Amino acid sequence: MLALTGVAMGVGCGPSAQEPAPPDPGGAVEQAALSYNSLSFNGLSFNGLSFNGLSFNGLSFNGLSSAAFETWFDEDPALADEVMHYVVRCAVPAGQTRTFTLPRTNAVHTWSGLLGLAPGWAGGSAATVAEQQLVSACLAAHANPLGASVPISVQGRDAAGQTIPSTPAELAEFSRPESCFFGNLFLGQGLYAGSQNPPLDATQSTTRMCAVVDGSGMPRRKCAPLMYVGSCSEVCTLDGASGLSFLSCAVNSVTYQPLTTRIRDADLAVCGDGTCQVTEACGTSTSYAACAADCGACPP
Repeated sequence: MLALTGVAMGVGCGPSAQEPAPPDPGGAVEQAALSYNSLSFNGLSFNGLSFNGLSFNGLSFNGLSSAAFETWFDEDPALADEVMHYVVRCAVPAGQTRTFTLPRTNAVHTWSGLLGLAPGWAGGSAATVAEQQLVSACLAAHANPLGASVPISVQGRDAAGQTIPSTPAELAEFSRPESCFFGNLFLGQGLYAGSQNPPLDATQSTTRMCAVVDGSGMPRRKCAPLMYVGSCSEVCTLDGASGLSFLSCAVNSVTYQPLTTRIRDADLAVCGDGTCQVTEACGTSTSYAACAADCGACPP
């Protein structure tokens, strides 16, 4: 079992050793993501996931071998496993894993790194504020109230200031700038999201509904604790070096290091494409909320 160094007010994520990453259980589509350093998948659901209930705010983990972590994990192993899947994916670089054995059941949980946003923390040091902010932003970027798995391209800089690399092919495929995410769960400062595009038209919808692709129609009730701040450009400073992301975002006089996401046009659902998507409903019009062409008329 890999020991994880304690981090004040957060989940410990520093190893005393490293292991090669085993095959990812997410399937062939998710395996393809590992070929990009900045390509990840959103699947962490807000449904039933309360960040306060998971005690990110105020709980200090002293590493995977600590009693505090064991107690937290054992309260809801399935949900804790899901959360740690994304914490490690966000914080730890590709090629490394973190492993925890729950003593009560002897169940072994292994999580693979991918984005490496918190290099100091992943290496065993206490998490810096920047690392706390970036892991928080990354969790928000992966949240999905519908539990859908949609590929996303993550842009920005890690806590050491290094730009997350992108290939020209990735940027061409993930051509639609989506949202900016920022905040700090570990210090109880909340999570925020802003939009980079005009609202979708009435025929379009997306399972990335909490990523505010459609800022005018963000279902705030379903996306709590994520708070919408309007256009990213109004609260964030563009990273001029790449033009693809933002260096910082500020809300309530607090400045955060954000992440930015891009998506594929192919992942937007359009009423009339012949498939009744989970975001569409029956009806008598061409809008996604009453899409007759895809979902038919509603029963009387």
